[in-house]
Amino acid sequence: MTSAEDAFVEFAELAGPRLRRTAFLLCGDWHTAEDLAQTALAKVFVAWRRIRYQDAAQAYATRTLVNTYIADRRRRRPVELITDRVPDHPVEQFPSDSRIVILDALATLPPRARAVVVLRYWSDQSVDQVAGLLGCSAGNVKSQTARALDKLRAVLEAGGAEPGDPPPAGHEARTATDG
Repeated sequence: MTSAEDAFVEFAELAGPRLRRTAFLLCGDWHTAEDLAQTALAKVFVAWRRIRYQDAAQAYATRTLVNTYIADRRRRRPVELITDRVPDHPVEQFPSDSRIVILDALATLPPRARAVVVLRYWSDQSVDQVAGLLGCSAGNVKSQTARALDKLRAVLEAGGAEPGDPPPAGHEARTATDG
């Protein structure tokens, strides 16, 4: 391998888990999150030699992940794949009730608003950083954040996202293997 490929492998090993967690918060499904993270890393690999500052690689990967998620949501592919095989890994425990409630409430947001909330509050990025990642103005990020938080508050106060309730139409259903 060349030094550039070695550098990418090192980057992917370090950035992969964070990208998967961010992807899960965006889509609400661990399997889809893994696919999104892998797709984002594949796109970063293609552009790896063009990334001039390796410090910017994480931001580039995050933006690529968010863009991949939004493009994927536009396609609205089926959320379940029926197969004749049993998964070859054991079922993990369900997450806590409060986590399920929060994830269900988060699933009620449109993809772009969900991306803003995840980037601002999970990835702890500034308004300007999120605006740069999403290619919009800081004011747009602020207004989307405010609207998204209002909607989350309303859903949580109304108790509209209770554990066990089916997710809103167009959102992935979580399985017992979700973390």
